[in-house]
Amino acid sequence: MAQDVPTEPFPWHFGVYDAHCHPTDTMSSIASIPEMNARVLTVMATRSQDQDLVTSVADKYAIKTAKPETWGKDECILPSFGWHPWFSYQMFIEDNDNSSEGPKRLKGEDKIKHYQSVIQPSKDQLSEEDAQLFSAFPDPSPFHEFLSEAKTNLKKYPISLVGEIGLDRSFRIPDPLDPELKEQRDHGLTPGGREGRRLSPFRVDLQHQKKIFKMQLQLAAELGKAVSIHGVQAHGMVFDTLKELYGGHERKILSKRERKRLSAENTQLPEATKHENGENVGPQPYPPRVCLHSYSGNPSNFKQYTNPAIPIEIFASFSTAVNLSDAMDEETPKSFENMIKAVPDHMLLVESDLHTAGEAMDERLEDIVRRVCKIKEWGLEEGVEKLGKNWIRFALG
Repeated sequence: MAQDVPTEPFPWHFGVYDAHCHPTDTMSSIASIPEMNARVLTVMATRSQDQDLVTSVADKYAIKTAKPETWGKDECILPSFGWHPWFSYQMFIEDNDNSSEGPKRLKGEDKIKHYQSVIQPSKDQLSEEDAQLFSAFPDPSPFHEFLSEAKTNLKKYPISLVGEIGLDRSFRIPDPLDPELKEQRDHGLTPGGREGRRLSPFRVDLQHQKKIFKMQLQLAAELGKAVSIHGVQAHGMVFDTLKELYGGHERKILSKRERKRLSAENTQLPEATKHENGENVGPQPYPPRVCLHSYSGNPSNFKQYTNPAIPIEIFASFSTAVNLSDAMDEETPKSFENMIKAVPDHMLLVESDLHTAGEAMDERLEDIVRRVCKIKEWGLEEGVEKLGKNWIRFALG
């Protein structure tokens, strides 16, 4: 059943911000970004092939200050640097990540042993077919090398994020030996993604994913950067990993009785109820803000993030591409309505999660904003303004 045809003009002039997208997957679309209706795109890096592409786009279009009123027309992207869980199998973690010694890439038997250790189902004895598949995978790289490069990029662009990072229980690794790949490949797409390849039976071990995820969260904490998080069928593990970092640093929540007593005594509320002991506390062991991108959990999963004791500022973003399975012309499912209603207004963001910039991205953003406003019973201008302020808080703090 199709949605009602929108009649109210869309208020782009209030500022619409895409919280998560991948336009560097289609580099031919990049030139269209300054002409888009969307004000700023939060552009993710995910793998070896797109880190430098994000920097090249950032050199031209990155926002340069934390003051939106100063941004020019060409300041229209927020660069983000991270290693996606889909590609975590391509990384190995050394015993001493600060050491510059050791191989730059694993090859031969070391390469095969690495993949045997991080891929599920585990294979103590490889068939000839599996051995050929593992040999065709990329030569694994030391993860400390990527972390160093990411840190350099995050410092180069003061207004930047860590992303896309996270955990994915369901993803299967594409088959690099797919004979149809060369014939069917779209040469307009940046290499390294699935690119229509058939899927192998193998997944990345969740404990290996978690190590990669946690080390990037710690980098974000060190630099005071917000994070865009991918979580698929691993919602509990994502939450637990964050909790491992902020555990022991929870905000002190005063009871109503304590607040009433302090108010009667005309005593200022302790600053610890806000954030430890104030704003100037220095780096914490957890990132200051995270966005659960295209959040695919249910209201029950999400409720744990609304605990006011959590010192991390939490956001959740939603897209038609993922949350509604590209169903732009269909009625909004009740389950999605319930999910949006479960997210407090101040925690809500929107995104396109598209691999190409331009008109299609604007259409996706308008569609998801209209749906969210209808569910929340906001006027369009009210909703766009609320969502914009939320993005500013997420991106800039």
